[in-house]
Amino acid sequence: MSERRTVALVTLGCARNEVDSEELAGRLAADGWELVDDASDAEVAVVNTCGFVDAAKKDSVDALLEAGALKSAAAGSDGGRTRAVVAVGCMAERYGKELADALPEADAVLGFDDYADISTRLRTILSGGVHAPHIPRDRRKLLPLSPADRQNADVALPGHGTITDLPAGVAPASGPRAPLRRRLGGGPVASVKLASGCDRRCTFCAIPSFRGSFVSRRPADVLAEARWLAGEGVKEIMLVSENNTSYGKDLGDIRLLETLLPELAAVDGLERIRVSYLQPAEMRPGLIDVLTGTEKVAPYFDLSFQHSAPAVLRAMRRFGDTDRFLDLLATIRGKAPLAGVRSNFIVGFPGETEADLAELERFLTEARLDAIGVFGYSDEEGTEAAGYGDKHDPELIAERLARVSGLAEELITQRAEERVGEHARVLIESVDPDEEAEGEVLAVGRGPHQAPETDGHVIVVEPPAGHGRDGGAEPRVGQFLDVEIIAARGVDLVAVVRPPAGGGPAAEAGR
Repeated sequence: MSERRTVALVTLGCARNEVDSEELAGRLAADGWELVDDASDAEVAVVNTCGFVDAAKKDSVDALLEAGALKSAAAGSDGGRTRAVVAVGCMAERYGKELADALPEADAVLGFDDYADISTRLRTILSGGVHAPHIPRDRRKLLPLSPADRQNADVALPGHGTITDLPAGVAPASGPRAPLRRRLGGGPVASVKLASGCDRRCTFCAIPSFRGSFVSRRPADVLAEARWLAGEGVKEIMLVSENNTSYGKDLGDIRLLETLLPELAAVDGLERIRVSYLQPAEMRPGLIDVLTGTEKVAPYFDLSFQHSAPAVLRAMRRFGDTDRFLDLLATIRGKAPLAGVRSNFIVGFPGETEADLAELERFLTEARLDAIGVFGYSDEEGTEAAGYGDKHDPELIAERLARVSGLAEELITQRAEERVGEHARVLIESVDPDEEAEGEVLAVGRGPHQAPETDGHVIVVEPPAGHGRDGGAEPRVGQFLDVEIIAARGVDLVAVVRPPAGGGPAAEAGR
């Protein structure tokens, strides 16, 4: 066994990046690296960057600079251990040598193709070797389009690694493209990647150019990872990719998600399955039926609307309009009245008129969404929209952003208030919360309509006298509680444990 080294992974960006970091951690642990939480305690700080929007890029650069400061302190004998800083992830993949030239604090900038040999790369860097910076290329051109060729293509895909003889705590490989994974945090929730890349060509989005074409993971590998996570104590998994409604199309079965979800729900130990990022234009009746009618599958719809005015959507190279989107929501709620719905929107897109903005406001007002993200348009280099004319002044975009954000805040507060009186099954994530509410706070968790970190949470409080828990056990992390929502606090909800029908402790046992 080679000399044991220490490494810390610092993750920026979305849940897909978090999974990538855990897969890198799995490879490194399998090759003898010791994983530490704090970059100041590690010989190598690996920063998994985000390259989506300007704010995320800035956060990534700041993280690299912070890690570089740790390296400088260690070199100056200030007691630090950090000897090398390595950039990986979307920003590293997208900019490569340009990022390396701009940030000499990074000892290496690695692309996705380096992931399979990450341990070798880091050992070389620690030994004083130099690894040439990643050279970016349009990853959409790297893969053939036929299902058979895609599965056999010799191209590195995040989430499609292989390894054997893994140490404890590392996900086993179930097939030739099964993932490596080592959990970097505890808690009862984990993301599972369904696919990498995207075949859509939205004019404002650069993701396909550096994430590549859409490539589904095999169902057997997804199931194997879900079983491993359940064995690690995970109670809820969230399925992530750039576009989950496309899952299976490159494998010859566009309805593969409808088949996979019941199989995931049957995995022992898992109690909730959540699907993120759904394209409204690709929603189909069978998928809606499975999402609203399968036990353990949360009736949760993370729908990427982006706008609702037809002219703006066409300029974005997207489809739909206000009435069709409202019809979709009516169909969903007709099958699952308590379904959760969230979405993101862009305002100030080139050519957007006051009438277009009013149409978006009409949609938001009628849609009754649980969570709304609003972003002002900005040019993203390499995208079609960056070359559009008829662009708005930044001051006007900021004005529209403030206007729609204010409306969104009012609407999601109203939607939370509508949920008062509902019953929900809440997954407890904290029993030592830093929260204030009327009554003693017992725990904080999330209901089926709330995704991790984005959609608010449920604050469980001690119920009033006569409505109590009858001396029931204290809630614990990873437990599900049946609650009644008694108040709203912004997007968050306040709830009490529902007394059991037959008396005794109200908390569900041993979930």
